[in-house]
Amino acid sequence: MENGGTEKIGEVVLDYTFYPGEDYYCDGASEDELLSIVQSREPEQYPEEIQKRHSWEILYHLSDLRENIVEWLPIDKKSKVLEVGAGCGAVTGSFARRAGSVTCVELSRKRSLINAYRHKDCGNITIHVGNFQDMEPTLPADYDYVFLIGVFEYAQSYIGSDTPFSDFYKIVKRHVRQGGRIVIAIENKMGLKYWAGCREDHLGAFFSGLEDYPGGGAVRTFTKEGLEGILRECGEEQIHFYYPYPDYKFMTMVYSDRYLPQVGELSNNLRNFDRDRMLLFDEKKVFDMLIRENLFPLFSNSYLVVTGEALPTIYSRFSNDRARHLCIRTDIGQYAGGQKYVRKMAANPAAAEHIRRLCDNYRLFAARFAGSGLSVNRLEEKHTPEGEVYAELEFLEGADTLEKLLDECLVRRDEAGFRALFGRYQKAVEWKAQEGIQDFDLTFPNICVQADQWTVIDYEWTADSLSPADLVRRALFCYTQEDKKRKNDPIVQKIMADMGMDAETAAALQEKETAFQRSVMRQKDGTYRLAVTDVRHLIGNQAVPVQEFFRMPRRRMQIFEDFGEGYTQEHSYYMENTHLDGDRIQAEIVCKPGVKGIRLDPLEEPCLIRILRVCYGGHELTGQQLAKALVTNGETLGEGRKAGHKTEEKDGMHTVLFAHHDPNINVRLDMLSAQGGTDYTAAPSVLVIEAQVALLSERMLEDIQEKIGRKHFWFQR
Repeated sequence: MENGGTEKIGEVVLDYTFYPGEDYYCDGASEDELLSIVQSREPEQYPEEIQKRHSWEILYHLSDLRENIVEWLPIDKKSKVLEVGAGCGAVTGSFARRAGSVTCVELSRKRSLINAYRHKDCGNITIHVGNFQDMEPTLPADYDYVFLIGVFEYAQSYIGSDTPFSDFYKIVKRHVRQGGRIVIAIENKMGLKYWAGCREDHLGAFFSGLEDYPGGGAVRTFTKEGLEGILRECGEEQIHFYYPYPDYKFMTMVYSDRYLPQVGELSNNLRNFDRDRMLLFDEKKVFDMLIRENLFPLFSNSYLVVTGEALPTIYSRFSNDRARHLCIRTDIGQYAGGQKYVRKMAANPAAAEHIRRLCDNYRLFAARFAGSGLSVNRLEEKHTPEGEVYAELEFLEGADTLEKLLDECLVRRDEAGFRALFGRYQKAVEWKAQEGIQDFDLTFPNICVQADQWTVIDYEWTADSLSPADLVRRALFCYTQEDKKRKNDPIVQKIMADMGMDAETAAALQEKETAFQRSVMRQKDGTYRLAVTDVRHLIGNQAVPVQEFFRMPRRRMQIFEDFGEGYTQEHSYYMENTHLDGDRIQAEIVCKPGVKGIRLDPLEEPCLIRILRVCYGGHELTGQQLAKALVTNGETLGEGRKAGHKTEEKDGMHTVLFAHHDPNINVRLDMLSAQGGTDYTAAPSVLVIEAQVALLSERMLEDIQEKIGRKHFWFQR
């Protein structure tokens, strides 16, 4: 595509006025795969592709959960939206469905094409392809919203100044109308997940953000105070922090300073889709402590920062990782006078009937529990100006959950108090139970207690085949599953024994829970959606206790690309199925135009590697050609060779000792060009490396050290 002109994909316009003629960054095969999917499949088929391909990149770019981070914001048809760094359009669709117009800015043409094809039916999207700095002076200054979703952290890579983040923000701010908003989604470098053993999202290294990026690089994330300081320096006075959980990429809940999480709510913490991670401690327990100590905002994994007037919504929860016709969203908002409300609405158009059924459930259970001492949280069926149904419920101020009160009894060792609460709960469940339909959600956390008033706040699911005793056992089962301390508590064990809950009963309850959860994932066409937590298992990245992490076998190979600025995590990816049966590894790497060198990290443990074959562009590399182009960070075994030196063997094949946990093999394509006079980096080609691998224990390394007796030989734990 040459500079200038426009292209139309369906109803979407791509403007190439500032396109430089080539993409300066690309994720290679994964973007080709994404483009193929969006050209041939409809958005409702993306979950099937995610489930089939077991790929982090496909999940990250195509999951509809990515839209949650912006879906709850009050955008309407009067809104004019600018999305800087739109990428493959992960959140663009949310804007297009609700806003009057959407302007996207994206440097990569291929990513812009992916965005355009997936939203081809949206006639309100224009994608400007090219560098933001080049086109920025031509953009209008009247946007209602400017979005920087996963963009602000890269400012210093394209703003050449001493204060790149402030300067970038000031540039962006020029395009917001008076009274408009800038929205930033970014990781918190003090996020609890990084303390607990997750790698830093951009660099892929442990603790790099916590150590304030000692290795440098183009990316910077911030603490809450640091980010707020930048915005204050840029003249922002109205700054509102929101706290996406588990993080902004696959958010299920967003909190605010006006509605912070309660103890026990943050339990979904294993979200390492892209990399293996360590487990240094139980994040739920630490989150609970931070919440009690009023420290949660400092350790939230991500931030969503919104400037301008305060938003009415103070909390939002998405229940949309399920079948389309069951996807809903729950908002807690605040009227101008301070009164709070709860709203439940369809998170997918197909779920409108589910909201109407919720309204029917209210009427059913309000009538049934009248006179029981258990009230049903008041609900009113309402409609938006566009005619969409939603339910508005009363917000119960100053209420504790029955679950919390039971926990407090356990802490006090108050068996009589526990039994009194549990007995009242039993009576409520049994009230007019002969009328058939039961509130399947009548569990301890769904009952709010205000003095002597008990109110059930959730009645989304019903059951007509369970007895009151079955529902009580389910409530106890759910209570003990949330926290092992409860299950092992003598008071709870006595109650469970009274209810006849032995190991066989627990197994049956677990089977029923699994069946219920599966029913929630069943689409109307009979297929099943796969929950994002299950996709994580399919992708295969592990969460491993720290004691086992460094002994864990690696079956993937990490590939780094040098475009002239050295090797970085930003220009790296993983290859699966490179470790063959036995002791062989083989990698076939597509080298993109402009790549000066390729580095392979075949393992993450000490080893011996015998390089058997190196082939580039269909030609075997041997002798001096290979000797000058192949570099490792190991010790070449042979006369006079030292760590990091190039091989001098006639055929170029050699064995390398890696006495540390970061072996790498580096093939310098620019050196091949220098030797042969041909520019091997100008066009894409395939690099093939085959090798034989032998893992080494610490004792084996010590024996080798003793045998060869070299002072510079070392073993890094």
